[in-house]
Amino acid sequence: MAAHKTGGQSARKKVQVSMVIRDEVEKRHRAGVNSLQYDPALHRLYSAGRDSIIRIWNCKNMKEPYIQSMEHHTDWVNDIVLCCGGKNLISASSDTTVKVWNAHKGFCMSTLRTHKDYVKVLAYAKDREQVASAGLDKLIFLWDVNTLTALTANKNTVTTSSLSGNKDSIYSLAMNQTGTIVVSGSTEKVLRVWDPRFCTKLMKLRGHMDNIKALVLNRDGTQCLSASSDGTIKLWSLGQQRCIQTFRVHKEGVWALLATDTFSHVISGGRDKRVVMTELSYPERYTVICEEKAPVLKMAMTPDQSSIWVATSESTINNWSISQKDWQDFGIGDYCDSASGVTSNVLRNTEPAQKILGGPAIRHYRVLNDRRHVLTKDTEENVALYDVLKACKVEDLGRVDFEQEIKKRNKMVYVPNWFNVDLKTGMLTIHLGQDESDCFSAWVSAKETGLAENDAIDQKVNYGNLLLQALLEHWWRPLHADDENEAKWEEELCIDY
Repeated sequence: MAAHKTGGQSARKKVQVSMVIRDEVEKRHRAGVNSLQYDPALHRLYSAGRDSIIRIWNCKNMKEPYIQSMEHHTDWVNDIVLCCGGKNLISASSDTTVKVWNAHKGFCMSTLRTHKDYVKVLAYAKDREQVASAGLDKLIFLWDVNTLTALTANKNTVTTSSLSGNKDSIYSLAMNQTGTIVVSGSTEKVLRVWDPRFCTKLMKLRGHMDNIKALVLNRDGTQCLSASSDGTIKLWSLGQQRCIQTFRVHKEGVWALLATDTFSHVISGGRDKRVVMTELSYPERYTVICEEKAPVLKMAMTPDQSSIWVATSESTINNWSISQKDWQDFGIGDYCDSASGVTSNVLRNTEPAQKILGGPAIRHYRVLNDRRHVLTKDTEENVALYDVLKACKVEDLGRVDFEQEIKKRNKMVYVPNWFNVDLKTGMLTIHLGQDESDCFSAWVSAKETGLAENDAIDQKVNYGNLLLQALLEHWWRPLHADDENEAKWEEELCIDY
């Protein structure tokens, strides 16, 4: 097993240590996938996981697609963009950081700590090699990619321009390829538009009734598509500063958008689990490409437009075929209340063409009375027993009754609470020193717990002490690290043992 630990400090200077108990190599996502990027040159797919891990997949070898994991974030990875012709990757995370990666070798080059809250979205201007980042701190920061890729672990202070004026948390962001327009969407329900070259506000567009979750700009920045939790997609003319078309092809909130380079078609997905293709010139022409098993979070199209990769709130990533007929022969969708009552345009695909399988996520847990063992149940109903002191899973119990196992394993013993459990990443994360729990409060009888070296002496041991000692024994750093290793070891340390 592997324990990943990070140290942090709160406003009261209270030290916190967190560790993730997991397999040494995690080849599958353990929770939903928030973002995708496709490298057409290498036929690689990059996926950003809610398990805090970015993974690289070889789409030319679907029998064994896993290439490697990019591990440095400590919370959900919310968005990723490939830049510099696929050489580098930028990631945004709920751990409040933006990270710069060597995409081909898979290591973290530098970490940007400018944001003060979750970083939710990124936008990329390919022609200018400029990236924008935004999130719950209501700020948009603009980054020059060439400056970012020149940073090192020791020299990663960077000044950047920012766009302020948002009154609410930002959930969507777009920048056109030439970097002349930036648009943001938020819980404020309006689109805000800037010129990033001069950091000037251009306009504010009203029309949506709920959070704006996805945005796409055309190349010259004259038109914008927006998707909202209100269930609509809107096409805006930025020159006319108004909405010129509203598309109602989903039953529930729309969370993901993908537009063709020519802005002729839009592909959308969201809460209703359906992926829909719509012709922008003829809003009544749309087709349902597929129906996923979970809400759609992000999509990536292959360069030949023959298929689309779809990420959802589940851990498996599916590839769905798009035929030439889909692009040319649109019917009336089964959501359309046409006068003729035609609803013949059924699902184009019932099964994905390819799958990148995910793994089960832990969704339920119970800390047993001994305050040492944790019983868990995952999304496939499998129950397992973990030993926090050993930082490992000790038993796979299979599909057994979770409540019965709790009753069977609980002992008549009182041990103070000395850690907290977090399942946000779909894996078992143990926090020491979080909230009001005191990680040094658990004094127990060494004899009763089987930790005594001498049976004659009933000494007391402290669980928190024992765990920290065991963890810190493995907390090491290379004495003479080269630049690549320096980048890897910049802050959060990952220790496999």
